[in-house]
Amino acid sequence: MKLINLTDIEEKEMLPGLHVRFVHSENMTFAYWNIDAGAALPDHKHPHEQVVNIIEGDFELTVAGEPRIIKPGDVVIIPGNVSHSGKAITDSRIIDVFYPVREDYK
Repeated sequence: MKLINLTDIEEKEMLPGLHVRFVHSENMTFAYWNIDAGAALPDHKHPHEQVVNIIEGDFELTVAGEPRIIKPGDVVIIPGNVSHSGKAITDSRIIDVFYPVREDYK
């Protein structure tokens, strides 16, 4: 068993207003995001399957050209190689899970 406390992981600002801590298991990457209201994630895609879990706030997530406002309790599954983008309507906390591991985030 490996125990990790998120406060022991340095938070990185990946883009303006998008702050994250990464945890990597053998097969998955977990991204713990703190996102400032108004911060935007440009359209992109990657081969990893991604599961988006919104914990706090309202976030506009666009997947394959379809925008949705997601709120706490919503979970979105994004298949690999599907374009997606987003913008925080309010300050937001999101947990993303990627399979397989995001080597580019190590």
